[in-house]
Amino acid sequence: MPELYLFIVVLLFGLAISDLVVGVSNDAVNFLNSAIGSRAASRRTIMIVASIGIFMGASFSSGMMEVARKGVFNPEYYVFYDIMALFLAVMLTDIILLDLFNTFGLPTSTTVSIVFELLGAAFMIALIKNMGGQSDIPLGEYINSSSALAIILGIFLSVGIAFLIGALVQYFTRLLLSFNYERKLKWVGTLWSGMAMSAMIYFLLIKGMKGASFIPDALVDWTYNNTWRLIGLTFVVATFIMFLIHRFFEINILRLVVLFGTFSLAMAFAGNDLVNFIGVPVAGFESYNAWSASGQDPHEFSMRILGTAYPTKTYLLVGAGLIMIVTLWFSRKARSVTETEVNLGRQHEGLERFSPNWLSRSIVRLVYQLNKSAGKIIPHNWLEKADAQFEANNKPKSSDKEYEAYPAAFDLVRASVNLTVASALIALATSYKLPLSTTYVSFMVAMGTSLSDRAWGRDSAVYRVAGVVNVIGGWFATAFIAFTVSATFAMLIYHFQIYAIIGLVLLGVLMIVRSFGLHRRREKNKAKREALHQAAQKLEARQVIENTSTNTAKSVNMVNQIIDRLLNGLISEDRGMVREAKTLLAELQGENMEFKYAFYSQIKRIKEQETEASRTYLLVYDLEQDFLQSTRFIADSCTEHLNNLHSPLQTQQALKLRGLIALLDQYFRNIAHALENNDYKVKSQLKDEKKMLLKQIESLLSKQVIGIKQESFNAINSFLFFNILLELKDLVAVSFRFFKLYARLEKMTDNDSWTLIAREE
Repeated sequence: MPELYLFIVVLLFGLAISDLVVGVSNDAVNFLNSAIGSRAASRRTIMIVASIGIFMGASFSSGMMEVARKGVFNPEYYVFYDIMALFLAVMLTDIILLDLFNTFGLPTSTTVSIVFELLGAAFMIALIKNMGGQSDIPLGEYINSSSALAIILGIFLSVGIAFLIGALVQYFTRLLLSFNYERKLKWVGTLWSGMAMSAMIYFLLIKGMKGASFIPDALVDWTYNNTWRLIGLTFVVATFIMFLIHRFFEINILRLVVLFGTFSLAMAFAGNDLVNFIGVPVAGFESYNAWSASGQDPHEFSMRILGTAYPTKTYLLVGAGLIMIVTLWFSRKARSVTETEVNLGRQHEGLERFSPNWLSRSIVRLVYQLNKSAGKIIPHNWLEKADAQFEANNKPKSSDKEYEAYPAAFDLVRASVNLTVASALIALATSYKLPLSTTYVSFMVAMGTSLSDRAWGRDSAVYRVAGVVNVIGGWFATAFIAFTVSATFAMLIYHFQIYAIIGLVLLGVLMIVRSFGLHRRREKNKAKREALHQAAQKLEARQVIENTSTNTAKSVNMVNQIIDRLLNGLISEDRGMVREAKTLLAELQGENMEFKYAFYSQIKRIKEQETEASRTYLLVYDLEQDFLQSTRFIADSCTEHLNNLHSPLQTQQALKLRGLIALLDQYFRNIAHALENNDYKVKSQLKDEKKMLLKQIESLLSKQVIGIKQESFNAINSFLFFNILLELKDLVAVSFRFFKLYARLEKMTDNDSWTLIAREE
């Protein structure tokens, strides 16, 4: 029996290493986004600064380890056997959950994950003990209700607080500096920089001292007794240094603020979130040492000892910090998670990732009405002066050659506000030992500053707000999933012991391996698309359009596969085939989003004298939309028909449809092959195939109309069949229009031909 618990302790530390890797991969977005989004320095420089911050922050996290021991549950009501099952369930759940979010590039909260995992496992074991007659203590006594409620409220209240403070600070900062801040750096900029630096130094070096494991108590007491003097001195010194740097070295001092903010936020992250990764294994190790020294039965040894606070060993903190740094440098998933926040907060226009919903529309409409009402109250000349400060005459610029291919998402002013406010709030929470979510704070501060900076214009607001709503919804889903899965794992481990442990570990390994493969494929496809996009930047207008033929061929092939699965699934009433088709359709829609981005960027790049080329490119885009719309309509119709358990297609309908499927398959294959290989000599052959297909579809439509008059008429089946035929007719016509467009393009070379193409189409 002792060997089992030693194995569990070793496994906990092994899981802790994995948890550090997946946790940092997700949370790196919190302290890297502002520096990378504003292109404040090269990625290498940013990573070095962040690494130093992580290493130092790990040493300030000792006091936070109490959260894993007694912050969520009351350990005196649990025995050693309970605690081992509880801790192991928590760690397994945390790794699987965070890796899943990382794979899909979604930021989530490691703090929320660990808190609700502890709650779920602790509640389940308490429930088992009560139902099994092992204890008559009320369920509510097992949970540290006051502490757990304070943690949960602190986490979720931080969402609104961070958003509000971020928006207010950004608004007044932009009023002072404007978008053309370079000319104001000498005086206003140095004052702002000095204030930002002193705020971050105050929260990190003064507030953060309270949890440090190596700073003498006398120094901490002296610091707290002289707080305001140190703040004033820091502000004066920082401002003076910023002035000298700007005056004599001609360095943009906001870059220094952003880099120091990256350091401070990375340090705050390590100090606040380290408990999420190693707090549980450390508590498990302490529990094992106490139990093994007692000689008692594991089912009888009370874990009251976990209620005692004492500092974690420094070597554990340093080791954890090193693992976090290595992960930061080499994790590919860490880069994947950064896109959501940068895209939602970017200043310039571009492709929107999220679709608007009723909630985002309602919020935008409400804010718009409030803004109009406020405009009637505030003096007009005040509004004009404020608007002048928010006129972005220059776009955010990159400061390093590494980023020249991509524009900065926002400028250094907003980046400095993001980092200053977020690091201050997180460090403040750390000093009071509140496990405030770095993800929630960083994300909501960034969204608040985006709102104040007018990055969410009327053309983009509903999309950006929809993105924020979706991300916040994902946070609530994290809490529910963490609680449920951890409770389930705890129940299995408690009852089945080593068998459940081996099974759950294998399940975790399998899921991580699969997610790694999925992420790798996604990254390869993304890299391929980016390479094609960069290559397209060097092409002339004609070449740009020709380059889209490969993507068009891919779309035709995918539509062919989708239609084949949809119609065969409808005939055989196989919902699995229809689901496969819907998965392919989702992938096609993703490809279409990429095409939108390429369309947007290429149209802007094509020269003014080539406006007809732009019109031709627009025609390609229009055909893509028609193609996708018809396919989506067929997919929705088949799905609804099967979900509602309507009668299957009649025998004659099924036979006719199967014959049509075979002809469509060959036709789509020929179109795709011609586009992919620029083989336009087969025009007459494809034209004959198109006429034959359209004639057959028209014949089926006519017979369907005649069938309506018969007594055996089934309205639902007939209208379904009728609608499918109409959409297939459109797909046949659109696919040939693709071919005809590129075939004509092959013959025409001068500018007049562009006009001819556009007019004929």
